Amino acid sequence: MTAKRSNLISVGRITGVFGVKGWVKVKSSTEPSEQILQYSPWWLKTRHGVKPVEIDDHQQHNTGLVVHIKGVDDRDEAAAYTLVDIAVERSQLPELDTGDYYWHQLIGLSVISEYQGAEYALGVVDKLLETGANDVLVVKANDASMDDRERLVPYVPDVYVKAIDLEAGSMRVEWDPEF
Repeated sequence: MTAKRSNLISVGRITGVFGVKGWVKVKSSTEPSEQILQYSPWWLKTRHGVKPVEIDDHQQHNTGLVVHIKGVDDRDEAAAYTLVDIAVERSQLPELDTGDYYWHQLIGLSVISEYQGAEYALGVVDKLLETGANDVLVVKANDASMDDRERLVPYVPDVYVKAIDLEAGSMRVEWDPEF
């Protein structure tokens, strides 16, 4: 086990066991979902620390992606990894085109709304939700916020999200502060 955490980013979760030979079900947060298989090693965030593992086989199954962790050959061993997050080194993530962002880059940004000629501090991005139509920013109030409300702001660049400055740690949106 190791305490290495600072440059790890979650890319999925082990959701359960599959069969009796140590296979596990995986819920990938990558797009496409199979992209998770391109990363090695996987760092499993267990309650006992962070452990690197290698995947030595995988299958697409009707329930989704199933993988075999090298050296884990029975159901009981595999069960120890259920409900564990899968992380990879940030340096393994591919570079994105200008104007595209990974979710982890948006979390923690302060959100300022420029609405009808005034500025409103709404809070910070706490998380994002995948809704199907578009992603949604969950903006949580902080000490600098105009009030204590949590807001849901559609993540639609050039419509509601006007500018993102990662270096400044801020995002400018056009969103009615009453919502």
